[in-house]
Amino acid sequence: MAMEIDGSDQISPRYSINVLQLLKSSQMQHGLRHGDYARYRRYCTARLRRLYKSLKFTHGRGKYTRRAITEATVTEVRFLHMVLYSAERAWSHAMEKRQILNGPNARQRIYLIGRLRKAVKWADLFSRLCSTKGDSRTSLEAEAYASYMHGTLLFEQDRNWDTALKNFISARAVYEELGKYGDLENQVLCHARVEELEPSIRYCRHQIGGSNLQTSELLQIGEMEGPALDLFKAKLEAVMDEARSQQAASLTDFHWLGHKFPISNAKTRVAILKAQDLEKDVHGPAADSLPAEKRLAIFDKIFAAYHEARGCIRSDLGNAGNADNVKDDLYGLDKAVSAVLGQRTIERNQLLVSIAKSKFAKRRDDKNEKVTKPEELVRLYDLLLQNTADLSDLVSSGRDPKPEEVAFAEDSACKSLAFRAQRCFYLAKSYTLAGKRSEAYALYCHARSLAENALQKFQSTKDNDEVK
Repeated sequence: MAMEIDGSDQISPRYSINVLQLLKSSQMQHGLRHGDYARYRRYCTARLRRLYKSLKFTHGRGKYTRRAITEATVTEVRFLHMVLYSAERAWSHAMEKRQILNGPNARQRIYLIGRLRKAVKWADLFSRLCSTKGDSRTSLEAEAYASYMHGTLLFEQDRNWDTALKNFISARAVYEELGKYGDLENQVLCHARVEELEPSIRYCRHQIGGSNLQTSELLQIGEMEGPALDLFKAKLEAVMDEARSQQAASLTDFHWLGHKFPISNAKTRVAILKAQDLEKDVHGPAADSLPAEKRLAIFDKIFAAYHEARGCIRSDLGNAGNADNVKDDLYGLDKAVSAVLGQRTIERNQLLVSIAKSKFAKRRDDKNEKVTKPEELVRLYDLLLQNTADLSDLVSSGRDPKPEEVAFAEDSACKSLAFRAQRCFYLAKSYTLAGKRSEAYALYCHARSLAENALQKFQSTKDNDEVK
């Protein structure tokens, strides 16, 4: 007897989602290219709202009535998108909290962990649904995504490093396998994902004790880019802050131009130590190999650290009362930190000048890159002249200057003369382009005179140093 097959028992269709490609595209187009997790979270929320509305899967009007998503609910691929973007929204919210200045406090951290747990919950649901409703590739990618979310949660919780390691390794294995197939774009994305996961794997091994990873290697890993690395960078920054706090105990004095100022506040010590660590990156042997944009970013961090130190010093001054000796030390320390801040500002502006000069002689290329105008360089040299004048005034404001301060003032005067010569030169360039040749000629002559004076002054300063 032949068995009849009911048409209703047909095999349900298998949905296909290129998870990594979909997420990367969404992330790069909606904020994560610049690390803006708040913008990406808003995008996920808006996307979910559209999905709920288009699928008529709203949770009631007026009173909220939760509707669960089950296998029976998934009648088209957009239901899977709904679950995926719910996980992404929770994850991006957690990462947004992680970006809070000076790190999240205890209450915010609890909320952050809660958001990551929610992301794990949605990722697990996505993996389960894809295992029955998705094709084999989608199911595999969903498993990798869920493994990554589990690893991220444990990574943030600072516990179960072995379990976190297993999850990250599992995700990496999937992406390594998927990177062997598909089109070129997919292969590139998978290989990039593998590279993003590698630092987290190495850090987990380091925590477990199965790795000889050095601090310098951790810092090199921290230079890598990618959304998957942002949590690692936050963790690394926390580790470095803890190390600085321990190291700060030995930083009892701040030395500047022959002066020695005691540092009593632990927060001031940590801030100054952080700034000094960052200064090694812009003054060290590897500084020239760093891209200009990265060096500018380091300068911004240096400024933030010194401003934090000054804030602590000002707070201590307010609490010093009538203790004149303490106040004198704090005023001196504030002056010294301000002077160092002024020096770094000049260095940063000199870097901006070098960037502008590199674009000055260029013609517009295929990328339509902006070409520097002479007026822009004139403005930059105006800034440098103002910075130099402010720094000279600050250094020479004390009584009975030390020899180091006198030498510093002379060096600042030489720099100021050189900046004036350069400013005059580019001002002449500006007049040349405007067709005012007689004025330009006069400015070129003046620039030459200033440059000769600057060279003579530099030479005399050098000779005096050799005599000493």
